Amino acid sequence: MSVLANTVTFGGWKFYGQFTTVDLIAATTNALNGALLARRPDHYRNFTVVGILLMALLGGLGGGITRDILVGEVPAALTNPAYITLALAAGVVGYLIAYSSGQLFREGLFQFMTSFSLPWYAIVGAQKGVDVPLPVLGALFLAVVGPTAGRYYIDVTSGVTPKQFIRGEWFVAVALLTGAVWILVYWAGLGTWAAAGIAFVVGYTVRVAALYRGWEEPLPKEPAGVHAHDDGRPLLGRKLKGKSRRELHDLGLVVDTADNNPVTATD
Repeated sequence: MSVLANTVTFGGWKFYGQFTTVDLIAATTNALNGALLARRPDHYRNFTVVGILLMALLGGLGGGITRDILVGEVPAALTNPAYITLALAAGVVGYLIAYSSGQLFREGLFQFMTSFSLPWYAIVGAQKGVDVPLPVLGALFLAVVGPTAGRYYIDVTSGVTPKQFIRGEWFVAVALLTGAVWILVYWAGLGTWAAAGIAFVVGYTVRVAALYRGWEEPLPKEPAGVHAHDDGRPLLGRKLKGKSRRELHDLGLVVDTADNNPVTATD
């Protein structure tokens, strides 16, 4: 008992210092995204309440834990209780929102929160890479892993092709761009937080513009003589409104009833 009493602690709470605040913001918003994503028709697999909360933890902490392990550190999510606590709280909020009416509202909220958390996680990854220190390409790799690994884990768990590998609005590219901007501004001598502010504005602006304008990663060229057919995927952002049921179904925003008649989640 004496050994147990000397090794089990309940402290370690930390909310600021060494980009902890930024990392917590990114983890919390990604946890909310995880809960919302788990309820989308294209990801939902009859998850239990516990399953929804686990998805929130995967989304919120998966990227940070992977990033820290890659640089040989004990993940901050395991040493600082604030990470798990805030991620679970965000998961509960996401669960309550996800089971209310208005799928299109939830989709808009999901896209906004993704756009918000993506640059912050990328900044923390780039900063950690520079602090270790790693070569530039290593730091940029961490800037991509941090904000995207959590989504990869959720997609794989849901049996969906990971977002990183399929056609869609700029995702990996925004993380890479944000990390590159932070490194360049930091090297220019503007300071850590000035670099973070500039990198966030650039990354967030590009992400929102991609959603608003429907910019997507280019598809590979087809071999000569092969007809490149349209996969029916509609544009996101403002162009979501007024789309047909087929287009909403391709977005994962339509559920099929027992008689196979597609019904939008807002019906």
